[in-house]
Amino acid sequence: MLKWSVILLVIALIAGIFGFFNLVAAAAGIAKILFFIFLVLFIISLFTGRRGRSM
Repeated sequence: MLKWSVILLVIALIAGIFGFFNLVAAAAGIAKILFFIFLVLFIISLFTGRRGRSM
């Protein structure tokens, strides 16, 4: 799940660059949606991430 959140972060950052500099108007909406998806996945991965084995 952490892998997917990193991939979505990169996509959101690229879309954000296009959107926030008004290069592509629709990219701003996409960046906002991807940002929130990334944020939710990141928070979930923090709680369910890999943990060391307990002995």
